Amino acid sequence: MSVLEVTDLNIQFGGVRALDHVSMRAGEWEIVGIIGPNGAGKTTLFNCITGFYRPSKGKIRYRGKSITRLPVHKRTALGIGRTFQNVGLVKNTTVAENLVTAQHLQTNYDPWAGMLGGPATFSEESRLSGRAAQLLELLQLSDVANARVADLPYGVLKRVEIATVLATDPDLLLLDEPGSGMGPEEAHALGDTLLELRKEFGLTIVMIDHHVPLVTGVSDYVYCLNFGEVLAEGKPDEVRNHPEVVRAYLGEEPAETTSEEYV
Repeated sequence: MSVLEVTDLNIQFGGVRALDHVSMRAGEWEIVGIIGPNGAGKTTLFNCITGFYRPSKGKIRYRGKSITRLPVHKRTALGIGRTFQNVGLVKNTTVAENLVTAQHLQTNYDPWAGMLGGPATFSEESRLSGRAAQLLELLQLSDVANARVADLPYGVLKRVEIATVLATDPDLLLLDEPGSGMGPEEAHALGDTLLELRKEFGLTIVMIDHHVPLVTGVSDYVYCLNFGEVLAEGKPDEVRNHPEVVRAYLGEEPAETTSEEYV
C-alpha cells in the first residue's frame, strides 16, 4: 500500500490550468523528489495534498483512505507534515519555543490545566522541551536553540523549520524547497540529514527543490512537472537525463551523470 497516492489531479485558477491529470505516489520509507521549472505546479500540488487547495478533479489517498475533502488540520492529525517556501515559523520567539509549540497536539493536559499550572503540567512541559532539544541536536541546531528566529540566516531557518515539522510527529514529510538559500556544503549536509531522518523516524519524504543534484542524490524516485503536467518520472538518473527534462528544465543537452554526488 502506498503512503501517499495522487490520482488524476486537476485544478485551475481562472483560465489557467495549474495541474492537469497529475498522478504520483510515495511508498513506505521512500524519498520522492519533484523537480520542474518555476510555475510548473509543484507547490500547487503540495497545496492540494495538504488541503490548502481543493482540486476540481482527482483523488488524494493517504494510507489507502481518501483525504481529498479533509480540512488541513485533520490531515495534519493523520500524520502529514509540511514545510513551506516562505518559512512558516513564529519569528519573535526562540527556536526552542517554536519546537515546543509545534508539539501542542501531543500534550497530555487540557487548556485549563495549562493556564493554572501544576506538577503534571510542569512535568509535561519538561518532556516537550526535552524532545525539542533532541530534535535540535539531531539537526545540528543546538547552538541556536535560544536564538530568536527572526535573527537567523535563511539557510538555518530552513533546517529549523524541518525540526519544527518533525516535532509534530509526522509519518509523511512534505518539504518545499528545503535546500533554498543553501550553499553546496550546506546542501550536501542537508542530503545526509534527510537520509538520517528517514532511518531515525521511519519517514516517507516527498520533496520539491530546484537543486537537482540534491533531489536526485537522495531520492528513490523522481517526478518532473512542466506546465502542470508530469513530464517524466522514474529513477533519479533516468529523469535527470531524460531529453524532455533537459530541454524543459535544465536548459542543456543530456550528459552521462550519476547521482552519487548531490552537490
